[in-house]
Amino acid sequence: MTNTDPVKVGVLYSQTGATSAIESSQRLGTLMAIEEINEAGGINGREIVAIQYDPASNLHQFRAHAERLVAIDNVNVIFGCYMSSTRKAVIPVVEKYNRILFYATLYEGFEFSNNIIYTGAAPNQNSVQLADYMMSSFGGRVYLVGSDYIYPYESNRIMSDLVNQRPGGSVVAQRYVPLDAGAREFDAIAAEIREMQPDFIFSTVVGNATQHLYRAYAEAGLNPKTLPIASLTTSEVEVAQMGAQAAAGHFTAAPYFSSIDTPENWRVTDRFRARFGDDVRPNACWEAAYFQVHMFANAMRATGTDVVPLLMRQLLGTEFVAPQGRVRIEPGNHHTHLYPRIGRVNSKGEFSIVRASKQAVAPDPYLVTHSLGDWTLALEALPD
Repeated sequence: MTNTDPVKVGVLYSQTGATSAIESSQRLGTLMAIEEINEAGGINGREIVAIQYDPASNLHQFRAHAERLVAIDNVNVIFGCYMSSTRKAVIPVVEKYNRILFYATLYEGFEFSNNIIYTGAAPNQNSVQLADYMMSSFGGRVYLVGSDYIYPYESNRIMSDLVNQRPGGSVVAQRYVPLDAGAREFDAIAAEIREMQPDFIFSTVVGNATQHLYRAYAEAGLNPKTLPIASLTTSEVEVAQMGAQAAAGHFTAAPYFSSIDTPENWRVTDRFRARFGDDVRPNACWEAAYFQVHMFANAMRATGTDVVPLLMRQLLGTEFVAPQGRVRIEPGNHHTHLYPRIGRVNSKGEFSIVRASKQAVAPDPYLVTHSLGDWTLALEALPD
């Protein structure tokens, strides 16, 4: 007898709180993938049903809702978490109950769990490339600024190591702001940057506070042509919040930008905008949240079950043609082969891709090799 019961999955992205804008894009990317799968007949005829909670950008609520999803709602798979602090709050839950968490956010690396699939970039897929590009293009004196939680501290530690390994590289200052920092909390930072005149700024400010950093930078009269902000966490979502005028000329490293010129990217982004409008901007975290649902569905079709050991065995090594290119889950560390890219915001508030990898770069979350992958200068000119 064929099982036609719905497949329940947990969706755990914040709709309120400090990181709600970027997490809302991940949530909608997840829901669109679920809709596509259901419209195509589901998983072997079974509909996917999303059970959603709003953890409000709070790590304690993430853990509580994860407990509810597995212990009460009885889901085997959760798609969720943006900040590293929230992922770390959920890890004990999925490990205790032997469930799977799909994590669609770039992170600081140096982690492994048998119960997690990591589809966001590891440090060797963004930090290494960004450090190389910025130091080659602007110089080695860097000012570090980030939000006050796990990811910025660890990401800045990695960036500091990369900078100090290079002749002439040095960290001139390292500053942190509250996760919910307001506009005026960046005034002193902008003034200090103007006084110290580093070669570039490395930002790991996240969420709604990002816009305040870039606006304070502009108000201080700093010039991105000579002293730009380079970031891993400033995506199309944050650019839309601050506006093109404040964002233009600054850099981000990511596996995906919505400006990628491929048929698969235009198919997915056109469908997304038709379904949800222009209020939520496609970005790297959105793209990973989208493609990981399809990878889950394909694995479950192959196994015929969401029983975790069988499903995980099928997931490891699986591939999918994502908007960024063909991606693959590495069996040895549960991370994903991705395509590092560096984009610079243009006057339209979009990312012009200035450097990109021709081939997917294998994930190296422990930075054993520090490989730069296969780089080529993009044909697009840098914006004025």
